[in-house]
Amino acid sequence: MTPELDRRTALRMALLAAVPNLIAHATDGCAAEPVTRLPARGVTDPLHDFDFFFGTWRAHHLRLKERLAHSTEWIEFDGTSVVQPLLGGRGNVDDNLINLPGGAYYGVTLRAFDARTRTWAIWWLDERFPQTIDAPVIGGFTNGVGNFFADDTLRGEPIKVRYRVSRLTPTTRRWEQAFSPDGGSNWETNWVTTFTRTGAPAAS
Repeated sequence: MTPELDRRTALRMALLAAVPNLIAHATDGCAAEPVTRLPARGVTDPLHDFDFFFGTWRAHHLRLKERLAHSTEWIEFDGTSVVQPLLGGRGNVDDNLINLPGGAYYGVTLRAFDARTRTWAIWWLDERFPQTIDAPVIGGFTNGVGNFFADDTLRGEPIKVRYRVSRLTPTTRRWEQAFSPDGGSNWETNWVTTFTRTGAPAAS
């Protein structure tokens, strides 16, 4: 194993160990006032790009049945998401219930802000695979659209991963996941979620 892979494995293991404690203490000293400001409209501090997410949401999911396999069959299902700040506002976490037709499960989205690069890193942890955390997608918002990228593998082959956040309104937002098998020249969107707000953040 190369030193780079050693570092990546160590980071994943540290995150796996830290997530339960972070969630348990998510509201300690960092509960936010209700926020409706949308991110990245004009000049803004990217530290606050995800403040708009705080609160509770209903999710409508469309997921491609097979990824990078020329599939055209989409699976439709619903879910919920609860978003709250972490790390004194320099991170945040989603607790997601995903009502997949084959069986519901929970997943966690963990985000952390890098003050040096002014970018966000986003990890995904799935309760069905508790010993594995996905490679982080890294990026930010431009003109109200967030794009976040990572290198990963699918069926043993290298791919690029993109998360996109768009179509932001005071009560809705859209998230998309796409994979590229050719270094980013072509993208296949394989998961689209529309979130509708059902509750504002708790007041401090």
